[in-house]
Amino acid sequence: VRMLQQLLSSRTRLHRRLFFSTNSKVVGSAQEALAKVPSLSGITIALGGFGLGGKPETLLHALVEKDDGVVNDLTIASLTGGVDGTGLGKLIEQQKVKRLMSSYVGENKTLETAFFQGTLQVELTPQGTLAARLQAAGAGMPAFYTPTGAGTIYAQGGIPIQYKSDGSGEALIESDARETRFFGGKEFVLEHALPTDVALVKAYKADTRGNLVFRGTAQNANPDAAMSAKICLAEAEIIVEAGELDPNEVHLPGVYVNHIIQATMNDKPIERLRLSEAETDDNDGSKKVVKGGRGRIMRRAAKEFKDGMYVNLGIGMPTMASNYIPAGVHIELQAENGLMGIGPYPASEKEADADYINAGKETITALPGASTFSSSNSFNMIRGGHIDLTILGGLQCSASGDLANWIVPGKLVKGMGGAMDLVGAPGSRVVVTMDHTAKDGSPKVLQECLLPLTGHKVVDRIITDMGVFDVDKVGGTGMTLVEIAPGMTVQQVRDATGADFKTVPEPIPFMDDEE
Repeated sequence: VRMLQQLLSSRTRLHRRLFFSTNSKVVGSAQEALAKVPSLSGITIALGGFGLGGKPETLLHALVEKDDGVVNDLTIASLTGGVDGTGLGKLIEQQKVKRLMSSYVGENKTLETAFFQGTLQVELTPQGTLAARLQAAGAGMPAFYTPTGAGTIYAQGGIPIQYKSDGSGEALIESDARETRFFGGKEFVLEHALPTDVALVKAYKADTRGNLVFRGTAQNANPDAAMSAKICLAEAEIIVEAGELDPNEVHLPGVYVNHIIQATMNDKPIERLRLSEAETDDNDGSKKVVKGGRGRIMRRAAKEFKDGMYVNLGIGMPTMASNYIPAGVHIELQAENGLMGIGPYPASEKEADADYINAGKETITALPGASTFSSSNSFNMIRGGHIDLTILGGLQCSASGDLANWIVPGKLVKGMGGAMDLVGAPGSRVVVTMDHTAKDGSPKVLQECLLPLTGHKVVDRIITDMGVFDVDKVGGTGMTLVEIAPGMTVQQVRDATGADFKTVPEPIPFMDDEE
């Protein structure tokens, strides 16, 4: 019996060695992996990554090095537009990209120049929608409905995709209108799945069978990109033999991955180093106090936090409001690029981790009990109404609850990022923080927004340096001034506002102006 057991055990070990050695998906280099793709011309490529986090730089660099005759007319789907001089930014600079499908392109000057000169097509897509379209392709779902973008130019059509090259500023190609349908009295937008030819993704760890493990917010859209593609090429910082990964730690099963390479470009540059020491007073170590109108906005915004809330904060003033969370109130902050449980900024540059960034690409830490997840899962919890409160900035707000904060036609094209998803989510409370007037003194609170909308009838409350307005986004009865800044009169607020509003009975409560 013992001899039989030994023989069976020996055969099992031999079988495992033969199986794993002959079924390894590991190839020797990025160039060898790219050679597995039948053609690199005129194809659609899904890229993992958000900002510089989780970008497959080794594979991108190999793509950059290929001749223009081999790589050209690419359509790239990427959450963000990359940065100048590296990876995706370099491909755009080489004019190998015909169309970029992205949610945010504001960090790439080369891209912006090419777009306005008419040499690059840019198809702006809400971040959660882009991730969901990739995931849907991998799940065999041809289309789906989402509340994101309903009632805006995104759904109605007319967003410039390509400008004329004559410098006239006129659009050559504009986005088409999307089909919409009402469910339960709310408008939803039909989105089609986005199948791609190739995916380039970056993992922290992989085994030889293609199972992938990601780290921190570097997971982002990497799983969604991988799922969408006919051929997925993955690079990993660490590659282990099949069987060395605990099945419970695998984020993406190897069935979605065709070939794996050892990542050789792992420098992981940090796009925006943000340290907690920059938020403290040099004299006593306490948190710096922001004074003036913007400080008033941040302090008032913090009063929106209620104990136990799940909250998403936009960059700028909304994020700074977290410095003023009332005593006894505990909230969990979500980053739409894949983290629930954002902690403080790292204490030092040594502690900063490029694999942990927020939606503004700033370095962050994770609190005990935090969790990480893919971009599609992040926006599932947003669209599903599981985020209690969203606070974000605005360029303009209307008396009916419209918000505009993502584009100035012909001048500024950064993209909507995840804002359309956040404000369109059913059941989530939306608070907008912004200066009451623009730099030229013109009102930013208007009867109707003049800029393209981020969301239609989505805003519950507007907090400015002059006051706090509640908006009846459902009943349509307009705005009510419920708090006023100390030293301001109602008439002064009316003079600075481009919309009619009611007031609560006198005396109107003051905004807290304690510093």
